[in-house]
Amino acid sequence: MSESFSSQPLKNGWIFRDAGDDDDEEEEEAKQWLPVSQVPSVVHLDLLDNGLIPDPFIGLNEQKVEWASHQDWVYRTTFWTPASCSSDTRHSLVFEGLDTFATVTLNGTVILRSDNMFIPHRVDITDAILNHSTSGKNVLDILFESPVRRGREVVKSHPEHRYIAHQTEVGRLGARKAAYHWGWDWGPILVTSGPWRPVRLETYVGRIDDLWMQSTVVEDLSSCTGTLYVQTESRSAGWVHFELRDEANIIFEADVDVDTDGKAKTGFKLDNPTLWYPHGYGEPKRYELVAKLFKGDTILHEASKKVGFRRAELVQEKDEHGQSFYFRINNIDVFASGSNWIPGESFLPRLTDEKYRDWLKLMIEGNQNMIRIWGGGVFEPEIFYETCDELGILVWQDFLFACASYPTYPEYLESVEQEARANVKLLRHHPSIVIYAGNNEDYQIQQTYNLTYDYDTDKDPNSWLKSSFPARYIYEYLLPKVVEEECPGLPYHPSSPWGGGKHTTDPTIGDIHQWDVWHGTMQPYQNLASMGGRFVSEFGMEAYPHIHTIDAFIDNPDEKYLQSLTMDFRNKARDHERRLGSYILQNFKIKQDFKSYLHLSQLAQSETMVFAYRSWRREWGQAKDRRCGGVLVWQLNDCWPTISWAVVDYYLIKKPAFYAIARASQPLAIGVSRTYHEWVSGHARPPKTSRFHVWVTSSRLEPVTATVEIRYIPIATGKDIKSASILQNTKISPNGTTEILTEPLDYTQPPYTEPIVISATLTVDKKIISRDIDWPQPLKYLNLTDRGVNVEFLADQSAIRVTAAKPTKGIVFEERPGLWFEDNGIDVVPGDERVIAVKGIGSAHAVPRWTYLEDDREG
Repeated sequence: MSESFSSQPLKNGWIFRDAGDDDDEEEEEAKQWLPVSQVPSVVHLDLLDNGLIPDPFIGLNEQKVEWASHQDWVYRTTFWTPASCSSDTRHSLVFEGLDTFATVTLNGTVILRSDNMFIPHRVDITDAILNHSTSGKNVLDILFESPVRRGREVVKSHPEHRYIAHQTEVGRLGARKAAYHWGWDWGPILVTSGPWRPVRLETYVGRIDDLWMQSTVVEDLSSCTGTLYVQTESRSAGWVHFELRDEANIIFEADVDVDTDGKAKTGFKLDNPTLWYPHGYGEPKRYELVAKLFKGDTILHEASKKVGFRRAELVQEKDEHGQSFYFRINNIDVFASGSNWIPGESFLPRLTDEKYRDWLKLMIEGNQNMIRIWGGGVFEPEIFYETCDELGILVWQDFLFACASYPTYPEYLESVEQEARANVKLLRHHPSIVIYAGNNEDYQIQQTYNLTYDYDTDKDPNSWLKSSFPARYIYEYLLPKVVEEECPGLPYHPSSPWGGGKHTTDPTIGDIHQWDVWHGTMQPYQNLASMGGRFVSEFGMEAYPHIHTIDAFIDNPDEKYLQSLTMDFRNKARDHERRLGSYILQNFKIKQDFKSYLHLSQLAQSETMVFAYRSWRREWGQAKDRRCGGVLVWQLNDCWPTISWAVVDYYLIKKPAFYAIARASQPLAIGVSRTYHEWVSGHARPPKTSRFHVWVTSSRLEPVTATVEIRYIPIATGKDIKSASILQNTKISPNGTTEILTEPLDYTQPPYTEPIVISATLTVDKKIISRDIDWPQPLKYLNLTDRGVNVEFLADQSAIRVTAAKPTKGIVFEERPGLWFEDNGIDVVPGDERVIAVKGIGSAHAVPRWTYLEDDREG
């Protein structure tokens, strides 16, 4: 970095206080100036640090801190005027994010007003600090007004719009702020305020304001052409030196004069570039783009970004099933197996780079290759996308609108455009981002409330503004315009879900959110095989976390039972007891003790993942016949310790469902299932006949020769009822689905008169690389006691060996921080021992508690 440019984080030395006039004695202490540990911060963290509120993540404390969201707060710091090296030296304050209604005052003069959490700001303060005083000491105040009060006031000031907001109050629609802060069906009501992203003081003569690239990889992948750009801020024109580096090697460079608009650009071409590929399909190769700004021979500023070259296409072609929806990267059809991401914290400044990396590394560990950033959260920080680039994780980025009918008055549209443009500019160098979507579920709001939407005939954006669904203007005109102008060619999708004007539940087109399991009609999860679509971007099932996480939020031991106020309070989902209880009751024999119910909830979630990922991935099919292009579970993570749809909890402790997804998403995964026989609608009777299918899905790009073995094992005895079907030298087609076997089952004739599991294994190079086991449904009709399970710790291998004398369902080892399991939540059949690598276990005595379905061991 040149000495001509300096960037000083204003991280320490801040204080804060209540800015209100209320003289309530109980809150008087909070009105004194109090220390701030560091910025970025939000007021709840600073109140917590100063002992003024209890930890809202424990017990019922969320209610005890609500008052903080209704107060105004002021933050203050001081800084010294930097020495100026020349008359051309400029000084700026940079605010990467102010949450949300903020008035910034420098030395008593207002320099900025902001009402959008997602817009970064840069303010030139040169004259303000040089003319302030001879002392050189400057006072910076930021007043944050209550987002709850201000949001409600904004709504009232625009009565011309019909405000509709699901999950939370309509006041959130008056603030460009993370929607989940108002509470969601998995998160608390913690409406934050404060300098939530870094504040910096920058001094410079000239600076690079933006560095970016637009590039195109030709269809045969043999070359890449494009343009490198720099936008500068300088009082006098200079020149820019561009470089593209492959590690230490410079593969392209050019010197370009800065024009009168402060811009410099140069074309480039690379022959045979090494391309960026998603995880499982190749190396996520990146290059370094460097720009240096000169005035004469003096370097004023240097900037660099890591970039990648790839062709990214969203394939939407008419076919016999409707219209496809899948991604093609570098001419390779890519099945998207992944997760939805909500913000990883209620208090975002608490998230560290290390924790972001740990979250995203779980994606790779779980054989997932796409993450969808949900529209009720935030544009994530650079470390999130940087890590996705590095690991090869595809990113689906929603714009930040969720579950509502948003207004479109002129000031709002102007703010939304600034927000969208600023963030697309910040993110456009990331090869991992392959799609922007306009919102989350806002077209479902349109359908639910019968808001005006004439997709086929009304193509006039101005008329949309006058309709009862004016936000169509944002999703189908404003946002795609911004994306095309700032990041040409990147796929844009008006909403998630959305199907080209058809109903959002139409399985033949676009993406769908499949919530008729859990929500809606509460279909059995065994029905999921017939409930897919062209791309399933949301579906899920709730489950309790492991007991460690429950212990972390229970502050009263008397509340540690299923129906306690604390347990109900922690689960924000509507009708959660009835819905989760129904799925457990329909599928499992019920034990009343706490840990058994916890285990059953985890099995219900894990089984849901099996039926979804296994069957929908099967519909990946072959080229030109991609019936399903991807599956994204709701959700990967939590923002606080809770009971939710997350497959990994707040402490990064994995639930069994995480492993079920990982097994179904392996590069080569075998699947086996029999025809589903419905039993829940009344007159339950066992089926007389059925049919089972065996198949293999592959994401490998070359054919594989494998051995498939299918066994038929009685649940009562564990002794095979007939010889295994062994299919040697089976050719597995690349990047698709290979159907292996279909056979009838006649339960009225031997040997199928007793309940059996069908076990299938896939062996490559003499090693079993994938297993699947199909069970008669529902599991509650089976006698699964006395399974003869044996667990042995193998110290020399840092592993656990699991065997069973009879087919065993859902062996779960209790997880906690510091432990790591290669697999968990497994089914085991006789003769197929499972050896699971582990970390954090030093001896046989340290093996954590484990259980299985209908575990009849004492204790």
